[in-house]
Formats: sequence, C-alpha cells, structure tokens
Amino acid sequence: MKLPVKYTLLSPGKRRIAREQYVRQQGGKCCFCGALLSGPPSSEVRHKKLDLSLFPPGFLKYPVHLHHSHATDLTIGAIHSHCNGVLWQYYGI
Repeated sequence: MKLPVKYTLLSPGKRRIAREQYVRQQGGKCCFCGALLSGPPSSEVRHKKLDLSLFPPGFLKYPVHLHHSHATDLTIGAIHSHCNGVLWQYYGI
C-alpha cells in the first residue's frame, strides 16, 4: 500500500495494514511522542489526563491507532492511543 492514504476510504482490514506499514516505517516508534509503540507513551505525554467522555466508547481498547488528519483525511502514522487522544483533546488535531 502506498502511504499516505485517505483514512475514510479504508476498510478496517486496510487500516490495520496501513497501521502496520507505518509501524515498520517508524521503527516501531510513535509518530507523536517518539516512544516505542510496544510500551507506554513518553512521560511528557503520559501525564496528560484524557476526558474519556469526549471520545467514542472503546477509544483506548487498542493501544496503537492509525493517526490521520481530519482536515485532509490523509493518514499520518502509527500512534499510541493515548497520544491520539492528547492530540485531539489538547490540540484539536
């Protein structure tokens, strides 16, 4: 799959494939905090509390998300679920 791709055009299976490609391209690190995706987010991000009422049910169910731009709908990279929440809640992206 050639990245980036339009997020909303991807089936769940294609999202998984794109996420796995980004993980490989990023050397297993989060595109936001730079910590390994197999572990917790960096301490700079981890301390930020999430208001879970702002997110869909089960938002944190999967530890690694496929991050995308809500403006362009293009995928950006693989990201910790917590980092994805921080970007949305604190920065609106």
